Amino acid sequence: MGLLGVGRQWKTGAATEESPKCMKDGKLQAVGRMECSWKMLLLLALAFLAVQYTAIRTLRDSLNGPCQGAHRCHSRHHGDSRWRGFCDDRLTSSRTSRKHVLLMAVRRSGSSFAGQLLNRHPGIYYFYEPLYHLEKTFGKYRPLLGAYRDLLLNLYNCDLHFMEQYISPKPQDHVTSSYFRWWSTHALCSPPVCSKGAEELGPEWPNEIWCTEKCGPLNLTVASMSCLSKEHIVIKTVRIAQVKHLRSLMEDPRMDLRIIHLVRDPRAIMASRMTTFQDEYLRVWKIWNSTGRKPRYVDLTEITSICKDMAASAEMAAQGPPWLHGRYLLVRYEDLAFKPEEKAAEIYRFLGLEMEDQVRTWIAKSTNGSALSKLMTGNARAIPYSIDSKATATSWRLQLRFDIARTLQDECNSTLALLGYRHVHSAAELRNLSHSLMENRT
Repeated sequence: MGLLGVGRQWKTGAATEESPKCMKDGKLQAVGRMECSWKMLLLLALAFLAVQYTAIRTLRDSLNGPCQGAHRCHSRHHGDSRWRGFCDDRLTSSRTSRKHVLLMAVRRSGSSFAGQLLNRHPGIYYFYEPLYHLEKTFGKYRPLLGAYRDLLLNLYNCDLHFMEQYISPKPQDHVTSSYFRWWSTHALCSPPVCSKGAEELGPEWPNEIWCTEKCGPLNLTVASMSCLSKEHIVIKTVRIAQVKHLRSLMEDPRMDLRIIHLVRDPRAIMASRMTTFQDEYLRVWKIWNSTGRKPRYVDLTEITSICKDMAASAEMAAQGPPWLHGRYLLVRYEDLAFKPEEKAAEIYRFLGLEMEDQVRTWIAKSTNGSALSKLMTGNARAIPYSIDSKATATSWRLQLRFDIARTLQDECNSTLALLGYRHVHSAAELRNLSHSLMENRT
């Protein structure tokens, strides 16, 4: 008889040989009350432990390996023959060396550019800002760290269906047109996710225009299959403030998570936000920058948070905690912009991956402005964007007023020193682009 059966028999008080000695005629005797109480508690505790053990084993199986456990994968998609090749044991065993990478940054710090250096690798499945959907669902200022970590864990196991509860409007039959900037992921613009017009693309890489015209709505089931077929997974996000918030994922024995922490000069970040975003917070800054009239009150909360978060992560990594040792790389956007191939090679060495020729080709074509003419002539197969990366990294110095730059650098003094950014002491020094504001750092 199981534990639950025993519990039910005790509750009825039936006069049987299995009833405890302290029961007589359905009544609990005073002498045996204590004996019955601890026996019942012991049995309930054993039942609870049995349930917990089963739950833990189920969870472990569901999240073990890139197929999320063969049992879950087969049971979930048993009716879909397309999944059979992705859920067998051979695939699971062949993915033991899978790299899980998080590109962590803040808005307007060059993370889209840095992400493309990894997105262009043929063995990498790249997620562009998947936490956007969760933030949009619950609001920017809610405590979302636990939910963020849950979503990241599921995405690192290629479970794109987990996102459906956050996508609005809700996907129908796992198909959606509302997945945030899906065209930023090369794998989602390529077979098997996007099979239409693939022969037209030839050797070129798909871009936003081509993807939205040719690929149509996104099938999350097929996208999950595509993810499972890749060797490594990279997620880019600007919604994790500090590296300490990722400790539970870093210590998860099922993962080999590496963090690339991208930082940028805080003065450049604010200058870029002023020219890009339209929110009310920046309105005062824009008026100040355009008219030269400093307002009576300037809210420094945002820039203070940016600087504190960047510094906190860098300082924690410098302390060398065991859970972070050897799995954290700090990259300055300016270094990446001035020496893109050299810094990209450093990133790939850190990840233990070979930098493929496709990555080198993309760097050569997209960092010198040479491909911009293709976009201007309407070639929809052109590279998504082409920039003069050096000019982009320093253009803020020609746009930002010196008194604003001085206010920002005073507020972020310790962060600038920690990350190797120099102060400017005059408008002439700010505008003199031949004078570098970066110290040599490794």
